[in-house]
Amino acid sequence: MSERFANLVGIMAALRAANGCPWDRKQTHESLKPYLLEETYEVLETIDQRDDAKLREELGDVLLQVIFHSQIAAESKSFTIDEVLETLAEKLIRRHPHVFGTSDQTAGVTNSEQVISQWEDIKRAERTAAGGARSALDGVPKTLPALLRAYQTQARAARVGFDWPQNATGLEQIFGKVAEEVGELKEALAQAESGPNQPGRQTDIEAELGDILFSLVNLARFVKVNPEEALRRSTNRFIDRFHLVETQAAVKGTALTDMTLAEMDELWDEAKRRLQKPQPDTTSHAGDRAP
Repeated sequence: MSERFANLVGIMAALRAANGCPWDRKQTHESLKPYLLEETYEVLETIDQRDDAKLREELGDVLLQVIFHSQIAAESKSFTIDEVLETLAEKLIRRHPHVFGTSDQTAGVTNSEQVISQWEDIKRAERTAAGGARSALDGVPKTLPALLRAYQTQARAARVGFDWPQNATGLEQIFGKVAEEVGELKEALAQAESGPNQPGRQTDIEAELGDILFSLVNLARFVKVNPEEALRRSTNRFIDRFHLVETQAAVKGTALTDMTLAEMDELWDEAKRRLQKPQPDTTSHAGDRAP
């Protein structure tokens, strides 16, 4: 272990010691869950900002969470940070036989698609050997954001051949599925409007809307766009434009609440012209391998 890393581990141990920090001492794996999620999202935002100095700091905050959880585990004699590092190193070597294996293992893997396929085969064998998950869909975390979980679930099903044809016909079929689901939502809404307010009507509407979203994720996957990234960027564009609309309204000496919808639409169109839509890389890596 490097001196700097060992120093970090020692600092965390001191913070958790009897005479350490009261806040750090009271934390548990469960209480730290929101902080791990928050720090991860801050890293993602910093990557989008292309701020290397801030990224260095935010990555340190994520590393802090790893050290924090490992210290808590060490205190209960569950595992240590050394074991975390050892397990990770062993996993990387085991799942990269084309790099660390014999010549026979390195010969058949020449591109990233083959690497991903091999990675999944190895993971599947590991689960079977451990007597764990055997379904192709097992192992997708339930705590993933809904769009990403849908994407990963579809990608897992696709790996065993349960997928749309990978051609123009398949794309048309997906568009047809989206249109079908929209039609079913319209029907559910019409029934809710015309009939008595029966229990389950809202549940039906929710289910149909969920089917539309699931179909759109399939479309995103087909055209190799990460739906989580695409929606996040669209939301960011909306926020940027709305901020500009607010600024334009202030310049005119009025508040949005005092404007008509037509007046706000005019400002919105101007904001769109001034903030030309960027062309970011939203190519999906959501289905790529991950430890």
